[in-house]
Parts: sequence; structure tokens; C-alpha cells
Amino acid sequence: MGRSNGGSRWAMVVALAFCATLVILLPEVSAKRFIVGGNMGWTSNVNYTLWAGNQTFYFGDWLFFVYDRNQNDVIEVNQTNYETCNAEHPIHNYTTGAGRDVVALNVTHDRYFISSKGACYGGMKLHVHLSPLPPPPKSAPAKSHSSRFTVLRSQLVIPAVLAVAAIWDSLLLRV
Repeated sequence: MGRSNGGSRWAMVVALAFCATLVILLPEVSAKRFIVGGNMGWTSNVNYTLWAGNQTFYFGDWLFFVYDRNQNDVIEVNQTNYETCNAEHPIHNYTTGAGRDVVALNVTHDRYFISSKGACYGGMKLHVHLSPLPPPPKSAPAKSHSSRFTVLRSQLVIPAVLAVAAIWDSLLLRV
């Protein structure tokens, strides 16, 4: 029994070292999480037009709505219903009941959100305009060995992650 415990530790060290290496090699993900309304959250008496105007939203970013679930909700609507504060035909109701709702900005068109509990008429509505992604930073011309490295990395990353997951799973089954 002592030997399998030592083997498990060794496998865990190897798996962690491998994961650390992957983190170093993989490109940085630049998605942001925006708390809608900043410190005030999703509530009345916040100018969401002004707040959104001070942000730059990109495809892949996240909106985090924090609000009092007894007073507000988060409803996605089309532009016409946004302008008239009409929640009768929502695109999506993000309200989970916990007052902490997350919306992925994973479509490339403008998004419109309102509170359907009357606060929309007081300005509790948000229009999110997605900006085009900025161009990647310019880098030096690739050398032949760097392109081989990129191909090697792309061919090894997914199988390696799956292998680590399988090892990790087998270790958990032994315990």
C-alpha cells in the first residue's frame, strides 16, 4: 500500500508540472468580466448608458449582473423592446433567482438587457455594443523552428490534457 501511495504522489507531481508547462506555453486569454454598473451593480439610480459608454466590450467577455433578486431581474430583449421597456417577448431570461447572473458575450451583435419589474422606465436597461477584436500584436517574422514548435504544441496540447485528466481520474479511483 505504501508503494502505490508513493506512485500516486509521483504521478501527481508529474501531472502538476505538466499542467504548469501548458499554462506557460498557451497564449493568454484576454476575456474580461464586467460587473454591470460597477460597484453599484444592477440596480435603479445608475446611468447604464454612461457606464456602458466607459467600457469596451469584445466577443468572449462576460457580463456579471449583481442585484436584489426580490426587486430586479435580467431580461434580454430586442432593440425595439429595449426602447419601449417591453419584457413580454424576451430573447432570454437570465434570472436564476440568486441575484448573481452571468451572461457570455458570445455573439457578434449588440445586446439589450432590461429589468422587467418596472425599473426599466427609470433607466434600468443596458445596451452592450460589441467592438471588433483588436488586431494581435505584431511580432517578429516566424523562423522555421518556431512554426514547428507551434504545430507541435497544437498537436500535443489536447492529447496531453486528456492524458493528464485520465491519470488524475485513475488516481482518484484508487483513493
